[in-house]
Amino acid sequence: MIRYALKCEHDHPFEAWFGSSGDYDDQAARGLVECPFCGSHGVSKQIMAPAVAGTKSRGMDPADVARVQTLMLQAAREVRSHVEANFDYVGDTFAREARAIHEGAAEKREIYGEATPQEVRALKADGVPCAALPAVPPDPAKIN
Repeated sequence: MIRYALKCEHDHPFEAWFGSSGDYDDQAARGLVECPFCGSHGVSKQIMAPAVAGTKSRGMDPADVARVQTLMLQAAREVRSHVEANFDYVGDTFAREARAIHEGAAEKREIYGEATPQEVRALKADGVPCAALPAVPPDPAKIN
């Protein structure tokens, strides 16, 4: 494993772990590395001191941790809201519907629903694009 200090084109600094330097290069080339603050794919490696045993790690400032958590929850809520407002809910028939759409046996449309871990693995193995919706806790402002 290798840890990189990264920065997006909007100067948001963050760190990420990769299996190897080649993994970072591959994922960055495919646009899979993105800023956790703004979602930008314009990410570059920064100069970083090597980890040396015995050095003290201060970690992130608690205020920064809270800010990142708030931003991540907000982004997760926005993703979920967008999907719920714009995609068709197919319930527990998601795997069957996704496969039919992928194979051209059903009309192309955006769907979401439930699938077991086994169904998701089978879909991915067959090249059917799918991803889990982020789970988000209830909005504290809307809890009675």
